[in-house]
Amino acid sequence: MLRTPGAAPDLAGLRVDAASGRLLGASQVESPNCDDRPAGLAPELLVVHGISLPPGEFGGPWIDALFTNSLPPDAHPYFAALADLRVSAHLLVRRDGSVVQYVPFHRRAWHAGASQWRGRERCNDFSIGIELEGTDATAYAPAQYRVLARVVAELCRAYPALSADALVGHSDVAPGRKSDPGIAFDWPLLRSFVSYGLEVRPA
Repeated sequence: MLRTPGAAPDLAGLRVDAASGRLLGASQVESPNCDDRPAGLAPELLVVHGISLPPGEFGGPWIDALFTNSLPPDAHPYFAALADLRVSAHLLVRRDGSVVQYVPFHRRAWHAGASQWRGRERCNDFSIGIELEGTDATAYAPAQYRVLARVVAELCRAYPALSADALVGHSDVAPGRKSDPGIAFDWPLLRSFVSYGLEVRPA
């Protein structure tokens, strides 16, 4: 079911249930664009993306529609080129900090495409993909940094193979092909929030 932005979640309510692969406190919209990870592989990498549909516009149901293969190609001129695209992410953090989950963390979301990290190809196999509603050159919202940092800290607690050091952008795993989350993304701010979140967990 398509949705529009809702109220930002309370940070303390965002918890990872490792048994189900769900983020408690997030809205759930199931994407068919996922499959099983290769046997024996667990999440080891966190990939941050940026997305807006149509480009440069925020809000509305279009990201949900893209990730559920229900984007109407005639709703906007840009959408026709996406008609056959089959992509997803584990999470989306909207401008207001509200979170949508499309794929359980233990499953492979189709977010990174052709990619490589430290000599390993096929990053989807061993990564979690988190989309931020935004563009490369538009400042991301403060609520997005706070929520993203909380989610990253919770994921690191839930999955021992993950660490805050394995936190990268789409541009890092697909250089030359992808540029997101872009020049407007404040990596030092995010990393400081994550470090604090790993030390102090909200009650």
